[in-house]
Amino acid sequence: MELFELIDNITEYIIDPIILLLFGLGFLYFLWGIAKFIWNADSEVARKEGADHMIWGIVGMFIMVAAFGIISLIKNSIGV
Repeated sequence: MELFELIDNITEYIIDPIILLLFGLGFLYFLWGIAKFIWNADSEVARKEGADHMIWGIVGMFIMVAAFGIISLIKNSIGV
């Protein structure tokens, strides 16, 4: 039982906050892309750059949600 408690504690206090932090950074990157897209409406290059930031922000958030889901699936599968 101690091993399962250790895995649960590592997940709860280390991995989950890291995933949440990285999700937050992806969200901020997405918002920065929106701001850049709106502020530079007259420049095609800057708008494309803003759109790229938005896309990569969404990709980053998706990866973090997927990582959280995979970790939860593994924990539930082994009974933690």
